[in-house]
Amino acid sequence: MIQVTAIFALGINHKTAPVALREQVAFAPEQLPEALRELTTLTSISDAVILSTCNRTELYFNGSASQAEQVIAWLAQFHALDGHELQPHLYLHQDTAATEHLMQVAAGLDSLVLGEPQIFGQVKQAYNQARSAGTVNPQFERLFQKTFAVAKQVRTETDIGANAVSVAFAAVSLAKQIFGNLAKVRVLLIGAGETIELVAKHLQEQGAVQLTVANRTYERAVHLAQQFSASAITLAQVPVKLADADIVISSTASTLPIVGKGMVEQALKQRKHKPMFLVDLAVPRDIEQQVAELEDAYLYTVDDLQSIVAQNLSNRQQAAEQAKQMIAVGAAEFAQWLTLQGSVDWLRDYRQRCEDVRSELLAKAVNQLAAGQDAEKVLAEFSTKLSNRLMHSPTKAIRQLVQDDELNKQTLINTLLDL
Repeated sequence: MIQVTAIFALGINHKTAPVALREQVAFAPEQLPEALRELTTLTSISDAVILSTCNRTELYFNGSASQAEQVIAWLAQFHALDGHELQPHLYLHQDTAATEHLMQVAAGLDSLVLGEPQIFGQVKQAYNQARSAGTVNPQFERLFQKTFAVAKQVRTETDIGANAVSVAFAAVSLAKQIFGNLAKVRVLLIGAGETIELVAKHLQEQGAVQLTVANRTYERAVHLAQQFSASAITLAQVPVKLADADIVISSTASTLPIVGKGMVEQALKQRKHKPMFLVDLAVPRDIEQQVAELEDAYLYTVDDLQSIVAQNLSNRQQAAEQAKQMIAVGAAEFAQWLTLQGSVDWLRDYRQRCEDVRSELLAKAVNQLAAGQDAEKVLAEFSTKLSNRLMHSPTKAIRQLVQDDELNKQTLINTLLDL
């Protein structure tokens, strides 16, 4: 009997869960290699890719329905969460729905900001990390390559990326609304990754010139700061420099908060309680939630940017519909390839079963001849048994097919192979 396997997409995102829960199921980059190996070992799934960003944690894997339940249990266990509390916030897509979901994610159709371009690179990075961990086999290799091709087609043939926006852009837009002219505003950027680089780019476009980049690795901070004529400091210097900042925007991969309530409280005293605008784009959060309790601190998280993001949606809906059609075609093409691959496997298995039957009966006939039995009778028995064994399963399958127009294809295949 052949085990029925499927492609699954299991996840939690900004639509299904608040940031407080999302940050609990986020994977730090250094956790991924071990997490992928542990996941595939404990559940015996054949492929696995983990995508973890500010707005989503998703696991793509190839396995059975029972293995899907094991993956859910593993996710809760890995993050020391109660599975019953996590379950209502999860979504699970299978086969074509899973393929379409992956393509929509890569193309930016499922992002907080519709059409944002960063997610494509994040999906690619997740795939490369999984390949390095040895959890991508030929089927997922084909799936992700097809996904990248479709996402590029969406980018080049629709206006989904027109007037490019992102969570970073939304943060800068909010700062612009609050401060108006950004030329005299002092900005502290914590982190030196893609998100902060995008924030710096948007800030510069909006006239901000007084930028400081803080990062755990000073060399990385200097490298980014040089691109925007900014200053560079280390994270250890943040408590001292915080009082100089009118705007603080943070996005790091730290698992613990970098900016605490006490640190901000002290900075505000030094500023004589001049207001400070803080945006935390990280998951898990870089800035303690309690900072929002301070009278002169205005803290926004990625979830708070929803209203700004909504203003950009109407301009992209038509492009999104075009993109969905492209994705539907791409998913159908991958499903067709998958079916053809399955047919090749089934035919190979069927031929092998026939060869096993032939070898079994031939060995028996040779033994009979060696024992001195009549050769004509031995050959007649051999040919009769061989034809009966080879015709039995196909005959049975044809009868079932005639009797049941809705016969499951997998049942038919398993019947054929039951020689």
